[in-house]
Amino acid sequence: MSRARQPPLVTGISPNEGISWTKVTIRGENLGTGPTDLIGLTICGHNCLLTAEWMSASKIVCRVGQAKNDKGDIIVTTKSGGKGTSTVSFKLLKPEKIGILDQSAVWVDEMNYYDMRTDRNKGIPPLSLRPANPLGIDIDKGRFPQKDLESLFPGMSADFTSENFSAAWYLIENHSTTSFDQLKTAVVNLKKQANKKNEGSLAYVKGGLSTFFEAQDALSAIHQKLEADGTEKVEGSMTQKLENVLNRASNTADTLFQEVLGRKDKADSTRNALNVLQRFKFLFNLPLNIERNIQKGDYDVVINDYEKAKSLFGKTEVQVFKKYYAEVETRIESLRELLLDKLLETPSTLHDQKRYIRYLSDLHAPGDPAWQCIGAQHQWILQLMHNCKESYVKEQKGRNALLHSPMLDLDSDVRPSPIGHLSQTASLKRGSSFQSGRDDAWRYKAPQQVVFVEKLTKLVVSQLPNFWKLWVSYVNGSLFSETAEKSGQMERSKKNARQRQNDFKKMIQEVMHSLVKLIRGALLPFSLREGELRQYGGWEMKSELSGQWLTHVIQTVRLSSESLTALEIPNDMLQIIQDLILDLRVRCIIVTLQHTAEDIKRLAEKEDWLVDNEGLTSLPSQFEQCIIHSLQSLKTVLDCKPGETSVFQQQKTQEDVCQLSIGIMQGFIDCLEQLSTKPDGDIDTSHLSVDVSSPDLFGSIHEESSLSSEQRLLIALSNCRYLERHTFLNIAEHFEKHGFQGVDKITQVSMESLKELDQRLFEMYIEFKADPIVGSLEPGIYAGYFDWKDCLVPTGVRNYLKEALVNIIAVHAEVFTISKDLVPRVISRVVEAVSEELSRLMQCVSSFSKNGALQAKLEICALRDTVAIYLTPESKSSFKQALEALPQLSSGTDRKLLEELLNKFKSSMHLQLTCFQASSSAMMKT
Repeated sequence: MSRARQPPLVTGISPNEGISWTKVTIRGENLGTGPTDLIGLTICGHNCLLTAEWMSASKIVCRVGQAKNDKGDIIVTTKSGGKGTSTVSFKLLKPEKIGILDQSAVWVDEMNYYDMRTDRNKGIPPLSLRPANPLGIDIDKGRFPQKDLESLFPGMSADFTSENFSAAWYLIENHSTTSFDQLKTAVVNLKKQANKKNEGSLAYVKGGLSTFFEAQDALSAIHQKLEADGTEKVEGSMTQKLENVLNRASNTADTLFQEVLGRKDKADSTRNALNVLQRFKFLFNLPLNIERNIQKGDYDVVINDYEKAKSLFGKTEVQVFKKYYAEVETRIESLRELLLDKLLETPSTLHDQKRYIRYLSDLHAPGDPAWQCIGAQHQWILQLMHNCKESYVKEQKGRNALLHSPMLDLDSDVRPSPIGHLSQTASLKRGSSFQSGRDDAWRYKAPQQVVFVEKLTKLVVSQLPNFWKLWVSYVNGSLFSETAEKSGQMERSKKNARQRQNDFKKMIQEVMHSLVKLIRGALLPFSLREGELRQYGGWEMKSELSGQWLTHVIQTVRLSSESLTALEIPNDMLQIIQDLILDLRVRCIIVTLQHTAEDIKRLAEKEDWLVDNEGLTSLPSQFEQCIIHSLQSLKTVLDCKPGETSVFQQQKTQEDVCQLSIGIMQGFIDCLEQLSTKPDGDIDTSHLSVDVSSPDLFGSIHEESSLSSEQRLLIALSNCRYLERHTFLNIAEHFEKHGFQGVDKITQVSMESLKELDQRLFEMYIEFKADPIVGSLEPGIYAGYFDWKDCLVPTGVRNYLKEALVNIIAVHAEVFTISKDLVPRVISRVVEAVSEELSRLMQCVSSFSKNGALQAKLEICALRDTVAIYLTPESKSSFKQALEALPQLSSGTDRKLLEELLNKFKSSMHLQLTCFQASSSAMMKT
């Protein structure tokens, strides 16, 4: 169980004082593991959690609230640590009162300001505020004492909002040092402000001038009409009186009654017509109301009115009603067409689509508007996908044209290389891990195909859910209203949906196929047929995407697949996306391994020949880390997400990956061979260094010296030895860890190739070193016309053997300087060559004198005893054959002399022979 975290501790706050709503930065320890871990923050007793912004475990930013206490602690409370403590405090300052003329960086409540004239709060409207600088020039406060000004201007004030405002006092206080020219400027500013006020009033009048004239004309017309009506009224009244008198005289009572009755009948008929109009005004006004409601978008009102009119006048025989109802049907048909156009219009939200389908259903539109909408949405999604591809292809061609401009040189490879990462590392240790960061501006450097895939998948994921939900609503009948359900239209729609399931499935499959083929055309064009490539391709493929970008694409497609799976789309429809992901994963592995092989080939350029205590350069470590980095970059690709299969399920993939892995290992072996066999002038060894603690008997390799071909061979042999014992085994473990197949084959082939290289390099080095020593034996033996048949009594080991031993010691020193582990192997092989040659020379001698036999046995025994720890069965056999070719010593005097001379030789060359007297040396078989 993990130990509980320490409680929060606040050790600093900046600033440490301020008014309410001051932004502060809180620093301390254990301030939480994240924003969700922070559950409490108080400053001076006020809860500031609402404004808190957690930055890190040692930093929080917030604003101080309106606390009651003037000074208090800062307390942080977290889920993991509980309530904390504070070693600092915060002082809350009271805000200064801001007048209407003072500048402020915060909003000031203008309705409740402090009136300096009455020394109390007073509400004023914002329009009564005045500028703080009425003269419009810089204010320069004078140094005149306030008491002197008050005595000089008794009862007056420098506040220009005061009733007792004194202009002289204001000028002395604010502009005592202002020049006369600036005061002239102030006068001009005051005049401009006054003119603006006058112009404002005048502009107001000008703006309403037409209104004034219209009112004036109306009043004049009314006045004239009143005058005219007055005159006509007088004249008309006199005429009427005369007519009345004549009518009363000429007409009878029956005529008067008949006229009254006629007027009564006419009034009754008019009243009846008005009653009819009033009773059926709904129908008569309906066409106009429908037009108005359509313009306002009140389709529900139109549908309700139409249903009402249809139930009342749908089967009427009254011609007037039939005429108006026909007009209503014409307007409704236009509405159906309008709604259908809006339904098929793209883009459109799912809510609007459902609404329009319900409207058309309530209006009994012919056909199946819901299915028409589904078909239109399907075609629109396909068109969007192809338009997206065309736009990015066009943009890519335009970008490539820019890149090919002779004014630009942008041919650099944006693929991050592990070798480049290695070259930036100052000191590299075996076993260290790589850390790769993603460039924040990756989108600007990303290839067009990568950006296109991200845009395409985002488009499909954003559009397909609504498309799918529309189909689900169509199937379950939720598109239609209760009226449609009662009329049986919902059941008919459900029946149609069941009949069209296969058609909709084909639509989904077409969208999925288009998505997959568009991605294949951009990333895997070789997986499409020629006809499909013309439709879904068109990209300029100068170079294949790197493994990094393919990994990003795989992650993008995986997220899209998860989003589509969440819609409960059947898996058989999404299987094609899983197949695409599998192909992308396989291709990513292949490309990454190919690029790794290229990087491995360039490792020879990174060899600095810096030798460590074990006789190794950084090259094996760089090789191992390069492969580890590549495998780590493939981790997300190799891991199987839900619904995915292993990339190694196909036999061909296993074989390809195995061959590429073997090629990577072989490439590094070729790199080692190239370095070890390069001419001296082609290798920079100015940085060569060796272990200062290792013995250096015959001159160390200095930094300013150049490496010889023999030294490079030794370094390569040391690297080969480390590769065989460590590096290749570690790489095999990493291959197995990441699920690679055929790891045993990879290791076996690589080991065999490495051993072949090691043997070739070893033979080359032995040839360089052993041949000169072997070649010097015969001339040395017979120097000075020496004859085994006629020689003097031996007095010691001759110089040729000492010279051979010194040369062997030199080889020992050279090998020990590079790698002491190689000493037994190299010296044993040199001794074999020398012993074999010495045996041959002894067997070629026809006869020995007594002294000659003694001399020969002395030299053979001296050499054999000196290199005893490096003797192999082959060298022992050679020494045995050489001794058997000599006559046996019969007298004890000869044997005693031989022993004395051997001891003398070992004593005289004790210092030189020390290197052959190691207490423990691991013998390596050649």
